[in-house]
Amino acid sequence: MISSEPIISVGLIERAREIRGTFNGPFELPSSITVSGPFRMRSESGRVVLYDSGGVEVHRSDELRCRPLDCATFTLSDVTIGINFHWERKENQIFEGDLRIRSNDDGSLIVINEVRLERYLQSVISSEMNAEAPIELLKAHAITSRSWLVAMLERQEQFRRGATQSPPLHVAADEVVRWYDREDHRTFDVCADDHCQRYQGVTKIFSKTVTEAIEVTRGVFLVSGNAICDARYSKACGGRTELFENCWEEKPHPYLQSVSDSTEEAPPLVNEEDAERWIGSSPDVYCNTTDGNIVRQILPSFDRETTDFFRWKVEYSREQMEEILTAKSGIDFGAVQDIVPIKRGTSGRIVKLKITGTKRTMIVGKELEIRRWLSKTHLYSSAFSVNIQRDPEGLPKNFVFLGAGWGHGVGLCQIGAAVMATKGYTAEEILKHYFLRADIRKLYEG
Repeated sequence: MISSEPIISVGLIERAREIRGTFNGPFELPSSITVSGPFRMRSESGRVVLYDSGGVEVHRSDELRCRPLDCATFTLSDVTIGINFHWERKENQIFEGDLRIRSNDDGSLIVINEVRLERYLQSVISSEMNAEAPIELLKAHAITSRSWLVAMLERQEQFRRGATQSPPLHVAADEVVRWYDREDHRTFDVCADDHCQRYQGVTKIFSKTVTEAIEVTRGVFLVSGNAICDARYSKACGGRTELFENCWEEKPHPYLQSVSDSTEEAPPLVNEEDAERWIGSSPDVYCNTTDGNIVRQILPSFDRETTDFFRWKVEYSREQMEEILTAKSGIDFGAVQDIVPIKRGTSGRIVKLKITGTKRTMIVGKELEIRRWLSKTHLYSSAFSVNIQRDPEGLPKNFVFLGAGWGHGVGLCQIGAAVMATKGYTAEEILKHYFLRADIRKLYEG
């Protein structure tokens, strides 16, 4: 296992034709040139070209690395956050550490930030949660985020050494099963968006509470046996967390079991009737909160725009459903006749879904692919019931999805953990609730 703090490479922007920003202080280029102020970068003939604010070429190379001097930072303009999700938008963001730019074969650019792990985590915690959230929540989240990241890096190293991994995509004539993980990235460790962990540089940090949470948990990890836990988290589980293998690789983890998000154990959802009843109910669980003060305290401003995270409803006409399915799946189903859950996880999340049309019938999985196919962005989760309103001839008129939770539901429930913290639970108690049979261990100091 890890014994010292690593440097993390974070993908900030991919496939951009042009990058604009500002060096907020002196940065050194490979040619020993020192630059500062506004800049523009383009890919020309497979090389990265840097221009100053006046349009004068400053540097040209296959890959450009800009190193900060005197604690300088850099600003990037129009960074997209929430990519393909319902809160997608652009922001100007400020970053510490090295700036690396690579050119793709198609003439686009990749922008990478290299930063030390603990500094990276300060931004992650402030980006994922409100920086003024209870410190026990921030401590629990710091340990969870740190564990997930380093477990992923160690797993990648095993793959490079020849370890095998289940393929993330299965395609047959009548079935598409796909899961998404960090392994989609090849040129950097993690991306800066919800696909991995939100990372928005120093734009939103640093409060004293976040700084304290990082400092007191420095080098602390969730550990199972002799390995760091692949500690997942999502925004709101909806009342019960999900099994790892129902969302990603078919490889159970003892610490990523399905647990009730309360002090009372609720039975796992094993059939369609139980799932529909659960989704249509309002159980007394941690993440079922309507307390505006708690929500404002724990969620960043753009997450607070989503108010129906615990139970939600989405409705489409048949024509709208067909248009979305064709656009998102690339499959022409014809007139959609039926949408039926085939397999659910213990939290009620659908793992496999059958879509029947006049031209094509397909089964789709896993949870994120289902969410992607059934929305112009993504459904909040795959824990939903399907209600079809039909005309007198039995043909579908409208598809109504009644859903529970926000995200995959595996591991720590962010809103549930936040409510636990406001009730006086410690970080250790929060982690022990969501990660069964995991130990908490300090693996490095400096």
